[in-house]
Amino acid sequence: MAEQPKKEDWVYVAIESAGNSEGYAGYRDAPSNVFYIPAFYDKDAAQDCLINLPREKGKKYEVQAVLFEALAGDAAVNGFMIFMLDKEGHVLLKIDPASATG
Repeated sequence: MAEQPKKEDWVYVAIESAGNSEGYAGYRDAPSNVFYIPAFYDKDAAQDCLINLPREKGKKYEVQAVLFEALAGDAAVNGFMIFMLDKEGHVLLKIDPASATG
């Protein structure tokens, strides 16, 4: 079973940018109507999965490392869950960032 990253761990996320604005790529899980940010334990998995994630026309996407504590804080403020995924996009762990930020 996948473990929740510690607050000082680096995780990898897709960053979307359009013009001068950028942010985490966020999605909605339709069956449960949950909004989430996909995150990965390693960069290779993130890059492998990035090509399969839905993308909006006109936006650029790249993988970046972020401290888990920062990701959890941003996700909590904006009402997103964090889904830890593998390279194929399978959910390994669903994290409520409100409980992850302590």
